[in-house]
Amino acid sequence: MATKQVKSKQRVADHGEVFTAEREVKAMCDLVGNMCEDYSKRFLEPACGDGNFLAEILSRKLTSIKKKYKRSAYDFERFSVFAVSSIYGVDIMQDNVTECRKRLYEIWEKEYKAVCKKECNDETRTAVRYILDKNILCGNALTLMCVDAEQQDTNEPIIFPEWSVTGGTSLKRRDFRLDVLLKVGEKPQETQRSVFDDEDDIGKYLRINPVTGEYDALPIREYPQLPYRRIHEND
Repeated sequence: MATKQVKSKQRVADHGEVFTAEREVKAMCDLVGNMCEDYSKRFLEPACGDGNFLAEILSRKLTSIKKKYKRSAYDFERFSVFAVSSIYGVDIMQDNVTECRKRLYEIWEKEYKAVCKKECNDETRTAVRYILDKNILCGNALTLMCVDAEQQDTNEPIIFPEWSVTGGTSLKRRDFRLDVLLKVGEKPQETQRSVFDDEDDIGKYLRINPVTGEYDALPIREYPQLPYRRIHEND
């Protein structure tokens, strides 16, 4: 199904909004090969629009899971939830964010119903919606801040949850600031060490790895692990 590249001329003029065509999306996903099929590989689209790239990636992940577990509703369900938890997006337009969440959910729901049939349950549906609400956010990927209804930066940094699979059936959530994550692997210069002096600054959530001398990220919050169907209880 072809996807529109432009919603309106006004949005192009105001925000430079042009979506990537389906052919280019598929070609770019092909470049990373099997990574798009691995349920555990995380992807972040910093200008996700209504989800052209993320939809293709999720579809490939679910296709791979279905090939392995189409005869096991239990396994397909849990691995499909884990696949959803690996996909992240940011867009400055709230309507795009809403459409992207809906689009990804519908892709997952279609495959879930096809494989799990009568074993589908609303608890899992709630968990997937919850994960998408946390993973697809309205923000400015240039300033790394959340935005308001007028697309203006707020004082809140973009924060993403890291979902780690534990014991094969549970998820452990840790929240990280995006600006912190983007510094991971960098080696600080002497002039940069002052970031650790201000408790309210980014330095509060960075540490220098004593072995590599590079930045590591510290979570701003951790949550107890929960069975994936109950992950919404984190809130």
